[in-house]
Amino acid sequence: MNPERLVHVVNLGQTEYGHCWAIQRKLFDLRKENLIPDTLLLTEHPHTYTIGTSGDENHLLASKDEMVKRNVKLYHNDRGGDITYHGPGQVVGYPILDLNNFYLDLHRYLRDLEEVIIRTLGTVGIEGTRMNDYTGVWVGSEKICAIGVKTSKWVTMHGFALNVMTDLSYFERIIPCGIFEKGTTSLQELLDSPPDNEAVMSNLVRMFGEVFGVGVVHSKLESLLPKYTPAAS
Repeated sequence: MNPERLVHVVNLGQTEYGHCWAIQRKLFDLRKENLIPDTLLLTEHPHTYTIGTSGDENHLLASKDEMVKRNVKLYHNDRGGDITYHGPGQVVGYPILDLNNFYLDLHRYLRDLEEVIIRTLGTVGIEGTRMNDYTGVWVGSEKICAIGVKTSKWVTMHGFALNVMTDLSYFERIIPCGIFEKGTTSLQELLDSPPDNEAVMSNLVRMFGEVFGVGVVHSKLESLLPKYTPAAS
């Protein structure tokens, strides 16, 4: 680990997806101009389905009426991958990193994000694994963490969503990541006494530092975007 190379960790609390996406885009643009340091945003979203650039609208099974009734929003975004769910009880992470400071290898970056999650699960005695042909982290044949990213000029955005105390019934109304034959799980499903989101975040930040070989420092969003307040959408 190089303690002189730092990643600033910003815990946003719960954020509406569109609002957080606007924050991501602003930080992403500033990082490409080298105006802010490498940053990891941590958050939790209200009920949201997102469809990536290679997504299929047919993988959304819920009707518009059902989504209104269950108070679920839908976003088509610019990350890779298909459809996934975000909601309360997830730990969602958005690394805004300049990979020029690490390595120029997107495949390795995805594997490193998986490794962060695998080590985080290990802190509570869960064995997370990779699965050939699929991005993400699995416990047995069930996905516990979805991963989807975007890069430009080797700067990253979007990231991962780890199911902690997640209501898995929302996954039943989509075909997660376009994978028909697999299920989803959460720490709540796997453990008698699952840790809360804050405890999981603490372990995750530590593992992020280990895997990427950096020091981590906790920061406020205002220190990175002192004059920026995106409109909620």
